[in-house]
Amino acid sequence: MSAGRVTGELRDTLAEAGLRGSFLVRDLSTGEEIGIDPDDEFAIASLVKLPLALAVLTRVSDGLIDGAALIDVNPGQVAGGSHGLSRFRHPARIAVEDLLYLSVAVSDNTSADALFDLVPPAEVDAALREAGITGITVRHRMRELTDTPAQRLGARDVYLAHSLAIGSGTAGGGHAVRQLDTSHANTASARAFTDLLEVLWTDRVPAPVPAPVAERVRSLLGENLIRHRLAPDFASDASRWSSKTGTMLNLRHEVGVVEHDDGSAFAVAALTESRVPAAVQPTAEAVMGQVARALHDHLRDR
Repeated sequence: MSAGRVTGELRDTLAEAGLRGSFLVRDLSTGEEIGIDPDDEFAIASLVKLPLALAVLTRVSDGLIDGAALIDVNPGQVAGGSHGLSRFRHPARIAVEDLLYLSVAVSDNTSADALFDLVPPAEVDAALREAGITGITVRHRMRELTDTPAQRLGARDVYLAHSLAIGSGTAGGGHAVRQLDTSHANTASARAFTDLLEVLWTDRVPAPVPAPVAERVRSLLGENLIRHRLAPDFASDASRWSSKTGTMLNLRHEVGVVEHDDGSAFAVAALTESRVPAAVQPTAEAVMGQVARALHDHLRDR
């Protein structure tokens, strides 16, 4: 089956599930790729924790930050978080490298903002440019994401928040919800994240990221505890799935690399938005994995 026919059928699959998305799968050995609207720009939610980790670890490698330094973190600094320090009730003192684990593997917003205190958004954005990555823009901290209509309206009226998210965008990327406005939010495309994953997983010469930094970022992605989205379609006894997810209102994202026992490796990026006004959408999660896996299989088998 041709690539055009595959992507056409998968667009229909996404539409039937109430989704549109930016997908890209790239063979990290050959550079061959297949995607669906891979250059479309989305607000990226917690995916920003991946470039944040890169920036922090680069400064640790350069000796500008001590990875063992203890950081005091007070509860309540980031409201609305559901993981890690965001659920703590008492002050904590945690090392920088442990904050990285909580930020990436547990997707803890409070830990991420403690790291943003060390490396502000503008410096994270600059670190991406230094690594040769364009197409990812970092503008704000995680606390910006915790004052959406979902938090203001509460669980009983969450469908209203999602209805607002679905119906208030413009063709140019503007949005009544500022966290979804691509001129205000942290943003990227599937292609941009695939480029970043390629930098982290391959030996470019000259290497834009120090090898120990790339290795540690890969390790953090491999420790990701959020495994309900693409992991069921990519993790197995014969493959390793390393990834980061991002979720906000009607956005559901995941980017990662699948490494097979035969030595092949594929970068996978899936950024989606839903037209279904509901917070819990297991069908959307399953379809994201189905589409990403179908793109991977077409690329691997041709």
